[in-house]
Amino acid sequence: MAKRRSRIWLTLIAALLIVLLVAYAFWPRPTLVDVGRITETSMLVTIDEEARTRVRDAYLVTAPVAGRLLRVEPEPGDEVIGGETVLARLIPISPSLLDIRTREQARAAIGAAEAALRMARADLNRAMADKELADADQTRILQLFVQGIATKSQRDQAVREARSAGAALDTAKAAISMREAELANARARLISFDQDQSSAGQTAAGVDSNTVPLTAPVSGRILQVMQESETTLTAGTPILEIGDTDNDLEVIVELLSTDAVKIDTGDRVVIDNWGGLQPLNGTVERIEPWGFTKYSALGVEEQRVNAIIRFTDPPAQRKKLGHGYRVEARIVVWENSQTLAAPSSALLREGQDWAVFKVKEGRAHLTRVKVGHNNGTKAQILEGIEAGQQVVLYPGPGLEDGDKVARRETE
Repeated sequence: MAKRRSRIWLTLIAALLIVLLVAYAFWPRPTLVDVGRITETSMLVTIDEEARTRVRDAYLVTAPVAGRLLRVEPEPGDEVIGGETVLARLIPISPSLLDIRTREQARAAIGAAEAALRMARADLNRAMADKELADADQTRILQLFVQGIATKSQRDQAVREARSAGAALDTAKAAISMREAELANARARLISFDQDQSSAGQTAAGVDSNTVPLTAPVSGRILQVMQESETTLTAGTPILEIGDTDNDLEVIVELLSTDAVKIDTGDRVVIDNWGGLQPLNGTVERIEPWGFTKYSALGVEEQRVNAIIRFTDPPAQRKKLGHGYRVEARIVVWENSQTLAAPSSALLREGQDWAVFKVKEGRAHLTRVKVGHNNGTKAQILEGIEAGQQVVLYPGPGLEDGDKVARRETE
């Protein structure tokens, strides 16, 4: 009888334990959630885009005439002084090669020019002799006219002949100069390419000075050298580019047209991820009125607009920035130094309104709120909840109003 009673009690105890275990297993537990807090804090709303730096007024040095450029010695980054630093030297264009017929024609032209020069010199000798004779006759007639022997007509005739002889002498001298120029022109036609190369060798050695020096138009630094080796250039060919990276640097950012209309001239800009320890400050100087089409990395067609940003910090804080460097521009379209804000991850849609799950006494209470600005991290709360209250972050679809919740412990 005692054994039977013991067996009954053991059975009852085992059944009770099983019931308790099942009840414990299926007993409702609080939902583990991440919890944030409503705070009074400063808040910024920015438009973030990748951008690049550039020199506002970059000067492109080009070949003024066609010719052969000697090797460019300055390197990118070298400082130059406007009007003083010689950037490169240019030799005027070399003559073309002469074939046999052209060479013989040039030699014949030289012979004709030399003969013409000899004729001009002979005419000069004759003119000099005529001038001496006319001067002697004029002196003699003037003496006879004073003595009353020669007539006035004879005196005038002697003066006219002396003047005519002088004019003829001047004409002969001018003819000499003209014939000498013709001879030099004929000899120039005979200059060959080889002779010009020899002259170029003297120029490179510093003996000949018939080169065209190209000086720096402004003071600054050399940004890039397009033509470094010795080569033949046509007029207008770019050689190198100069700019002032210290005082004339700006940032150009390509904005979506839908973002560009939200920005005004003078808006504050934070320039970050440029490589320095601290962000740089700037302002929007200009938003260009012309938009252009650009394709994103995913092949999406976008309308972009260029915005120009000027630095407001001293140049010493961005001394290592140069032309074409990558930066990130954060254009501030709204900011408030003290506003009520909630984590953006706590917001969820409740019909047409925004709502949050407020945590109070271990339960989640659905609370409608009015939201102002939202920067993706924090959202401005205009009404519906007070500072210091806790809210559920990333609320799941299964969370209901009034559910028990517990804060998830993070390691």
